[in-house]
Amino acid sequence: MAASLAIGLRTAFMVLGCVSTATVLYTIITDGLPFRKQLFTPWMAATLIDFYINILAIAVWIVYKEANWIWSIIWIVLLICLGSITTCVYIVLQFLMLSPQESIQDPIYFVLLRNRKRNETESKSIMSVLSARILFSVLGCLMLGTLVYTLATDGSPFRQENLTPWLSATLVDFYVNVVALSVWVAYKESNWKTSTIWIILLICFGSISTCAYIVLQLFRLSSQDPTFLVLFNSNNRAVNGCEEALHTEKCTLGVGNVDYINFSR
Repeated sequence: MAASLAIGLRTAFMVLGCVSTATVLYTIITDGLPFRKQLFTPWMAATLIDFYINILAIAVWIVYKEANWIWSIIWIVLLICLGSITTCVYIVLQFLMLSPQESIQDPIYFVLLRNRKRNETESKSIMSVLSARILFSVLGCLMLGTLVYTLATDGSPFRQENLTPWLSATLVDFYVNVVALSVWVAYKESNWKTSTIWIILLICFGSISTCAYIVLQLFRLSSQDPTFLVLFNSNNRAVNGCEEALHTEKCTLGVGNVDYINFSR
């Protein structure tokens, strides 16, 4: 079942990456380059803010994921320039790097898990839990303010003149990233009803929902926890928390002693 999931997700993101690439190429051929002032309408600006807040969430994961800062910077630059094309390429590469055992056990967990250098023992923390809460709260409020302001000054987005070729291409790009975030939400949530509600909110409200979900998950961590634990569901979090934070043969959780399990690659 887990192996089929790995193959299915890998194939899905290959297809989505091809769709994003084809959309960009088609739009360039039929409508020219996007760097024109007349394309920068109020709703295009709001969409780009929405888009790049989601990009930031994915970029934070990539910085954690990569053991080498140079590779982190390269991937982030590609993410900013190429959007969901980079997202799909990166995710597919992470699935291809899984061992057969990892694919059978829990492929999403191992894709999320950091790539380690040999003999590395210290966990990598970009920011504290408190800083992450503040950052994504501010970003969520920024997007909410942008949405309200654009509605008040430019009216509803559901008008024919707003749907330019490049706005359509940006929306395709945006929703491919939403698919990636939705897979993460479905992995995190043990209840399919809760997953469905959050995915619908992601589709309808974009990065406002992304920020709200991340902040909610961060509030489930203590301020002393490593921030990266927000990536994992409750089952994987306990094991990963022991492995990354303590690096001992035994670790004590709230329910007692749990044997150390080496999930590092």
